[in-house]
Amino acid sequence: MISFTLAEIAKHIGAKLVIKDVADTLLERNSASDNILITRLATLANAKAGQVAFLANSKYVAQLASTQASAVIIAPQALSECKVAALVMDNPYMGYALLANLLDTTPKTAKGIHPSTVIADDVTLGKNVRIGANTVIETGAKLDDYVSIGAGCFIGENVHIGENTQLWSNISIYHEVKIGQRCLIQANTVIGSDGFGYAPLNDGNSEQYKWHKIPQLGSVVIGDQVEIGASTTIDRGALEDTIIKDGVILDNQIQIAHNVVIGKNTAMAACSVIAGSSVIGENCTIAGLVGINGHINVADNCVFTGMAMVTKNINTAGVYSSGMPAAPNKEWNKTNARVKRLDSLTKRVKELEKLLENK
Repeated sequence: MISFTLAEIAKHIGAKLVIKDVADTLLERNSASDNILITRLATLANAKAGQVAFLANSKYVAQLASTQASAVIIAPQALSECKVAALVMDNPYMGYALLANLLDTTPKTAKGIHPSTVIADDVTLGKNVRIGANTVIETGAKLDDYVSIGAGCFIGENVHIGENTQLWSNISIYHEVKIGQRCLIQANTVIGSDGFGYAPLNDGNSEQYKWHKIPQLGSVVIGDQVEIGASTTIDRGALEDTIIKDGVILDNQIQIAHNVVIGKNTAMAACSVIAGSSVIGENCTIAGLVGINGHINVADNCVFTGMAMVTKNINTAGVYSSGMPAAPNKEWNKTNARVKRLDSLTKRVKELEKLLENK
């Protein structure tokens, strides 16, 4: 089990260590003599001795009075409420993220190159590449230095994976895909599968409608430091590439269709979808269950709240919503009934307006 003193943690996350003495006076301490050992992070409500909690949301401030944590990462304005040692910084949530990295014990996705791996003769492997059991790497593929591939993966022909990128287990990377440096891809994700391209073919029989498959001739290009969640699918382009730019983070179970472009540092939560040939700007935030129609453009710095349906171009930065929040069943039924009567009510209002005009 790894452990660090509060002084070491304060230095690592850029916080000021403040403790309370027996006289209940706030004192600043920067010395390593404050050697309380910390082994893990926890919530304010559940933390115990030897653990650090954090306060990043003001609605939990009441829990400061009862927390059993050895220390709390906290903003300066909440310090007076803290009864235990404090790691004071302007952005406690970032402090939490930095400490989580320090305490992280996640293993590498592979160790060495497993003997069951099948690697084509002309594959290029950089130094210290790790490849897990039962992985297949096809001809022409290139894995740069420190790439780590988990068990059961498929790496297709002429795939290029950049330095320090990690893939977890059972991931399929189709042919010609390019993945940048320092990316992290979670289990069961598929990158480079065929886009949904079909031409309608009517053979003259009105009762039978057929589809003619269109080969997807593009690929997928993923930038640097991109993270992709579990069971997410990114389709290859029909003619040009599907592009995921630097710093994008994608959650689990997302569908990115062919020829989509996602701008730098955009974040997308679980179960959202983007239809083909749409272009999403930089620094956008897309919440869960959002649907973005095909062939539209979204400006930089847009936020879409949960269940929003985006059906046309968004040209101005801002927050956009369209999902209907949950309500008690009786209330929802009443609202729905009223919605169904809107058309007739609109007609009645127009008739009344005409009557008033004629008086």
